[in-house]
Amino acid sequence: MRFCSIASGSAGNATLVEIGRTRLMLDCGLGLAVTCARLEARGWTPDSLTAILVTHEHGDHIGGVARLAARYGIEVLASHGTLSFLGERLSRLKARAIDGQQAFTVGDALIEPFSVPHDAREPLQFVFGDGRCRLGVLTDVGRSTPHIEAMLRHCDALVLECNHDTAMLRQGPYPPALKARVGGPFGHLDNRAAAALLAALDHRRLQHIVAAHLSLQNNTPELARAALAEVLGGDAGQVGVATQEQGFDWRTIIPA
Repeated sequence: MRFCSIASGSAGNATLVEIGRTRLMLDCGLGLAVTCARLEARGWTPDSLTAILVTHEHGDHIGGVARLAARYGIEVLASHGTLSFLGERLSRLKARAIDGQQAFTVGDALIEPFSVPHDAREPLQFVFGDGRCRLGVLTDVGRSTPHIEAMLRHCDALVLECNHDTAMLRQGPYPPALKARVGGPFGHLDNRAAAALLAALDHRRLQHIVAAHLSLQNNTPELARAALAEVLGGDAGQVGVATQEQGFDWRTIIPA
């Protein structure tokens, strides 16, 4: 089981997960040409994708989904609320609504969706597994909840939102309304909130931790890495950072 990202941030997101013969893309907020080029840079072709899962309808997550799925005949899976945003475009797609409280399989992958507090219609995040290893992905969430912690408690790898530093957001260029949205309970996790969530988990089996969805205006890789590293004993080298232009390269999860 392995995973990577081809983009992470407010200008577009896409994460790749490979489990056995199953190739999944989580979100696609990039243009078609850029998506195809970055997929090929990671050794995949668009027509090799098994399915596209979508977390929610914000443009940086769903903006490229319809064109990619329609061009290559890829199934799209998302909540009823998220699919309702696609409207007429659904007629051109192989789309399936998923229950946010019910695990399901796609090929060799076991997928566990879970609901999160975010300002979208029916946002979901996901845990991916193969029966031996678990990868948790959590971005676009305003605050942690007991349910989120329960879902992520026994993961072997985590992609965890570290969207902003609270001081940088407070002092930064965003208008007050946008600052309130980003920093509010249905916005995005700041570095310290992400670290507190990580501290609440049993991370003894954690092989990989990647800070994701960093704001270019209101955060730095160094601040995000330091916040998570403090929970893990202070070794910043343990923490990866996903970038807007590159995402992060393949990481393999080794069964215990």
